[in-house]
Amino acid sequence: MFTLRFDMRAPASGAPIQQLYAAALDMASWAEAHGCLQLLVSEHHGSSDGYLPAPFVLASALAGRTRTVGIQVAALLVPLHDPIELAEQMAVLDILSGGRVSYVCALGYRAEEYAMFGRDMRQRGRRMDACLEAMKRAWSGERFAYEGRPVQVTPLPLTPGGPALMMGGSSPAAIRRAARFGMGMLTQGGPPELEQLYREACQEAGTAPGVFFNPPPDTPTSVYVAEDVDAAWKEVGPYMLHDARMYGEWAAGATAASGSLAKSVADLRAENANYRILDPAEAVALAKTGLPLLLQPLVGGLPPELAWRSLELVANEVLPGLR
Repeated sequence: MFTLRFDMRAPASGAPIQQLYAAALDMASWAEAHGCLQLLVSEHHGSSDGYLPAPFVLASALAGRTRTVGIQVAALLVPLHDPIELAEQMAVLDILSGGRVSYVCALGYRAEEYAMFGRDMRQRGRRMDACLEAMKRAWSGERFAYEGRPVQVTPLPLTPGGPALMMGGSSPAAIRRAARFGMGMLTQGGPPELEQLYREACQEAGTAPGVFFNPPPDTPTSVYVAEDVDAAWKEVGPYMLHDARMYGEWAAGATAASGSLAKSVADLRAENANYRILDPAEAVALAKTGLPLLLQPLVGGLPPELAWRSLELVANEVLPGLR
């Protein structure tokens, strides 16, 4: 019925960063107790507002505070990393979590991140292919050579063949890559014909199609529930606007997870797209369409006391309305 996403932005205008991280762990426990479908964390580097750069650390902490809820790293910027180290980290987290952590693998779109890690952004597609091949081979348990280095990854993941991987992106190249590696696909709001392209690519590659999720571009990705929507836009809107502006600055023509051209809170509200503040009845109606409520409780460094107001309404008024 709902998911919780933690990007961990902590701008100077928001709550202290330690409070935000502590709240995220408490919220994970709350979410599991209330039937959350999935906890999501992401990855970006060198952000002025402290966007989460270490998704494995937070995912491990979330796994330690929960027992059953799924956790997804969406997205993991695979080409920035050494794939052997990734394979080890992911194997240990798979064991620690009981196989609950899945991944959306993405190329990334910020040149600053590639420069920070000394990677050639022009070669990111080739590096993604090489990394996925190395990770899957590492999880087989065999000894092999990667870039001239002797490799054997131990321990092996709990999940046979390694944790669940999906491909993120909306380009034909990303779709063909997902098909080639037998991965599901999560787009960022592309045309409907992408699914047919994916299925044709799977047939050509001889792989079984996985989950293909292609949400509409205006899908609400940051939902806040409030009794008084007007008052909430005044109080919470500036934090949502910070989130939207940061993604907008980063994208610069690329497709980001949360897109907006808004220059003001009023503009963001008028878009009625990725960022939504809904009253409980509206939230129930949205969930009844079959789309889970995609909650980002600490959006833009939102103070935890304001975030809890929304979550309490979800528990007390929205979830009962869906039973």
